[in-house]
Amino acid sequence: MTGEPIRHLFVYGTLRPGDVRWRLLEPFIADHGIDDSAGGELFDTGLDYPAAVFGGGGTVLGRTYELRAERIAEALVVLDEEEGTVAGLYRRVRLTTSRGTGVWAYEYGGGLTLTPIPSGDWFDR
Repeated sequence: MTGEPIRHLFVYGTLRPGDVRWRLLEPFIADHGIDDSAGGELFDTGLDYPAAVFGGGGTVLGRTYELRAERIAEALVVLDEEEGTVAGLYRRVRLTTSRGTGVWAYEYGGGLTLTPIPSGDWFDR
């Protein structure tokens, strides 16, 4: 992944289709996405959105989307701003999904009391 531009985004919570922030991501995607996962732990914040901490032994389930090449920079500005407005502040990180795709994802920054989501799936909590 080193040196290669990242063109994909892994989403696991409110940016997924059917949830409240999907409308923010939808204009920037180039495909229908694919079910995917990443190593880490998923938590319920108690505030109607999840928090992921990547790495470790668990699995975070979500979906990977290719971003439209001509709008990647714009997408990241919009999403960085949105993710930075919630309690605990999220940060954009690079990771590789279980399918081997290099992606951007938003990782929880800390500050809230979190409840583990054992399924690793925000939609199955």
